[in-house]
Amino acid sequence: MTQTLSRPTTTVVPPPAPPRRKKHRDPSRYFRLHLPLVLYLLFTLIPFYWMLVFAFRPTGETSLVPWPITLEHFDTVWNGIGFGVFFQNSLIIGVGTMIVVTVFALMGGYALARFKFRGQRVFLLALLCTQFIPGAMMLIPLFVIFKSAGLLNSLTGLVIADTAFQLPLALILMSGFVRNVPIELEEAAMVDGCSRLRAFFAVTLPQLKPALVAVGSFAFIGAWNNFLFALMFASKQDKFTLPVGLSYALGEFNTDFGALAAGGVIAAVPVVLVFAVVQRFLVQGLSAGAVKG
Repeated sequence: MTQTLSRPTTTVVPPPAPPRRKKHRDPSRYFRLHLPLVLYLLFTLIPFYWMLVFAFRPTGETSLVPWPITLEHFDTVWNGIGFGVFFQNSLIIGVGTMIVVTVFALMGGYALARFKFRGQRVFLLALLCTQFIPGAMMLIPLFVIFKSAGLLNSLTGLVIADTAFQLPLALILMSGFVRNVPIELEEAAMVDGCSRLRAFFAVTLPQLKPALVAVGSFAFIGAWNNFLFALMFASKQDKFTLPVGLSYALGEFNTDFGALAAGGVIAAVPVVLVFAVVQRFLVQGLSAGAVKG
């Protein structure tokens, strides 16, 4: 009989991992980095906290914590002062401006990014220079134009005025976003039989969703917070917006700080909700031009 001898197996033991060195934390880093951030956060949040305290604290109370919580100030501004109408007007103006600015910025931004024409750089420079012109300088010409066109005391007139001042920046931003989309994708779609319009809707437009959200958000917030145009072009109370309504809550001899704070909370909630919902798309839209496609 032939006996087969098996070779003993040897187990290879890996060498022990070297001990990790403990990182020495620099205590001065916390003072250089975290302390300024904490101070800036306190500087930003303390006014909002005081607004919430005055809004929910009963009249006559002086406590630093709003307890017991009351909604009497919200009832005063919503039903007594008429903030329900002001809120509706601001919402109509904000949404209308957002839609008009986004549509025109999409068309104009695509034209500026994909087509070459004489005077293109001058036109872009003119758009940029409009951002240096304060809105107060255009009040008298706009007032004369709106009066002759019958747009005073009209929400349509406020949408047109807000669109005129929001559109130049939106065109500049949208043209940069469109340039970030490779034109080779559209050319490949047109080689496959698509027209330019169909290639735009099928290829380019889906990649511009973050840009549309960013431009639309800026237009909505700019129109929502606009005080000057609403004050000058609307003199009837049923056409007031929230910023104008807040200014009229200030009395000549006394001021109801609880009602004023409640109105500020009502005016701030939609903006906070917009940023909370579109934050992810907003960051993508703002950083779209940083990475070459």
